[in-house]
Amino acid sequence: MAVDTRSVTALGARALAAAHELWRRAARRGAVVAGPLHHTWRRSLHFRVVAITLVTSSLLVSSFAYLVATQSTNILLERTKNAAAKQLQVDTDYAAEQLGGYSQEFDQQVQTSMRNIASYLSRGGPDQGGAIVVLTASRFVNLDTAQTFDATPLISEDLARSVGGERRVSSQIRTHDFGAGPTKYLVTGSPVPTGFGQVELYYIVPLKTEDQTAGQIRTMVLLTGAALVILLGVLSALVTRLVVRPVRVAARTAQRLSAGLLDQRMAVHGEDDLALLAASFNQMATNLQRQIVRLEEMSRLQRRFTSDVSHELRTPLTTVRMAADLIFAERDEFDPAVARAAELLQAELDRFEGLLTDLLEISRFDAGFAMLDAEPTDLVPVVRRVVERLDGVSARAGVPVELKVPENAVIAEVDPRRVERILRNLVGNAVEHSEGRPVSVALGADESAVAVTVRDHGIGLRPGEEKLVFNRFWRADPSRARQTGGTGLGLSISLEDARLHGGWLEAWGAPGQGAQFRLTLPVRAGDRLTSSPLRLVPADAVPGHAVETHSASLEVTA
Repeated sequence: MAVDTRSVTALGARALAAAHELWRRAARRGAVVAGPLHHTWRRSLHFRVVAITLVTSSLLVSSFAYLVATQSTNILLERTKNAAAKQLQVDTDYAAEQLGGYSQEFDQQVQTSMRNIASYLSRGGPDQGGAIVVLTASRFVNLDTAQTFDATPLISEDLARSVGGERRVSSQIRTHDFGAGPTKYLVTGSPVPTGFGQVELYYIVPLKTEDQTAGQIRTMVLLTGAALVILLGVLSALVTRLVVRPVRVAARTAQRLSAGLLDQRMAVHGEDDLALLAASFNQMATNLQRQIVRLEEMSRLQRRFTSDVSHELRTPLTTVRMAADLIFAERDEFDPAVARAAELLQAELDRFEGLLTDLLEISRFDAGFAMLDAEPTDLVPVVRRVVERLDGVSARAGVPVELKVPENAVIAEVDPRRVERILRNLVGNAVEHSEGRPVSVALGADESAVAVTVRDHGIGLRPGEEKLVFNRFWRADPSRARQTGGTGLGLSISLEDARLHGGWLEAWGAPGQGAQFRLTLPVRAGDRLTSSPLRLVPADAVPGHAVETHSASLEVTA
């Protein structure tokens, strides 16, 4: 018995596995079929309108066709019932008149008369436009009929009980197969008053004609409904195409405009609403083209001016620098006031030279001349070197810098000069805006990316400012004296350096919680970033007050 149980269990498990596999295959095939339809449904307004029209019209037409077919069948059946009832009343009176002279139900003449009456009332049967007539007495074992087949199966016990026992006219619809296929019959019975006992007259009418007529009506209604649905689908497709086509043309024209083809316009036909849409779209495109061309010209002139001024100032700056270095070297022999002036001159020349260097670097990015000199580099010493070179600045500001780097080497294909410049700008800004609080610098890496975060605990950034910090010459506090802060180009240059690497430079900040900048670079030059090994929002940030920026504004790709 145990063996049988295990066999049944094994068979059940195999059957379940087979059913599961069939379900998976069916689901896979359904997904293959439904996938393109779902894609088309989402992408095509034309398809959605036509599909909705077809489904809605199909439901309405199907309901209407069912109602018409049902009502037609009921009307035909009711007419047949009324005609049978009227004819049955006449035939009942005739049979009662013919049998009224008999008083003995077992008389041989009674049976003969009943056969003659049934034969006469049949009027040749259904083949000659008549009916099947059955005339029977309650005590007779066999039904007397003028037909060639036995009508007993058509007269149910309920009908016979209703006609004979309750003595009232009743009818039923019966289906029976006499060898020529199932056929519906309307069986109507009525009691016949006689002087010798109970006699029932049954009027049996085949419903072949009514069924055929009802079938023809259903077929006609279905064909008409199908033709109507197809017509509605074609009309909706045509009407929708008239509306959707200009919209698609406008979408394609807008895509070409966004791709830089500013001379693209829509064709205007007629004077209707669609023509007004096309004319308005063309006017908008013309205005946009005019504004873009003007802005491009202004931007070109601005870049040209910046580049020319930067290069033109380089030569006199070199001469002034030589003279200032000579004066600065001999400042100990001057009066204190002159020596102080020499120191101020040297400091302002250093600042001016930094600004000029930044302008030249920006002009290279604008002209597209910036090149990436990537090589495998260990970023641990790069980060340490940046922090060490800013020790003097952080010490004067009274800001401790906390460094968190892995013990092992972090190798990535980067341009070490540009990465060091990015980190120098980030750490310098953090020290300047930390308000005397510590600054944290962390380095992290995974298989595809390396990241450096610089966190300060200063005044932070107001909502929206994390999108502005990378703009050229933008300052968080415009009222601050120009003696504090940098040139306003450091983060812009850092952003361009990150873009050149195919990396991200992102900012987070909240009022009173400080700010954090995150630089993420691919481990292999040319790879596309998908994630960063370090978080942009610090773990100690208060929920609900942070503003995190992602690819929409500051994520940079190659």
